[in-house]
This record gives sequence, C-alpha cells and structure tokens, in this order.
Amino acid sequence: MSRNPIVPFILIFALGIGLIFFMSLYGLEQKEEIAKDANGETEEVEDVAEFDPAEVAQGKCVSCHGGNLEGGGGPALAGTDLSHDELVEIIKNGTDGGMPGGLITNPTELDEMADYILSLE
Repeated sequence: MSRNPIVPFILIFALGIGLIFFMSLYGLEQKEEIAKDANGETEEVEDVAEFDPAEVAQGKCVSCHGGNLEGGGGPALAGTDLSHDELVEIIKNGTDGGMPGGLITNPTELDEMADYILSLE
C-alpha cells in the first residue's frame, strides 16, 4: 500500500487555516486594546523599585569608599564632616579627584543618599 504524498501538505494547510481563525478570534477580543496601542493611548505603568540608599551604596560606593564606607581608595563616608548640601552636590556632580558625577540624579534620591551618609557612624 502506498501513501499519498499530498496528505501531509493538506494537514499542514488545515492546521494553518485553523490557527489563523483562532488567532483572529483572539484579536477580536483584544481590538479595543490594540486600537489604544495604535493611537498611543496606552497607560504606561512604570516599574519603579523603592530607592534604598544602603543598597545603592553597596553597589556603587564600596569599590572606592570601602566595604563599611570607612575609606578605601576614596575618603571615608562614615563620620564625614560634610554638610547635607555638600554631599548632595558631590553625589550629583562628582569631584575633580576621581568621584564621578551622575551616579544618582533624582533630587529625592540625592537627599535620601545624603541623609544615609550622614547617618553613618
């Protein structure tokens, strides 16, 4: 008994037509959302993690200021004599001595980081 070589092609064709049909039904259910996307009316939800100054310090500061921020390649942050405003300025703009600027740019986060540094003993 020989097999008909056209049967697999017919099955694939039928499967493709069925998938197109079901995908179009799914599209009909989503048509309002798709129309909003096309018109740029979607609500973009920003995934913002809560700012944790201690976590940021461990990620960005310890390489120069030491594991406990008590000094290393850079000056000690714990027990600093700098004021809040001076710290904000340095964190925002950096220094000529090697501290890069722009590590934190959000004004609220700058204040929180300066407060965190001032709380270190």
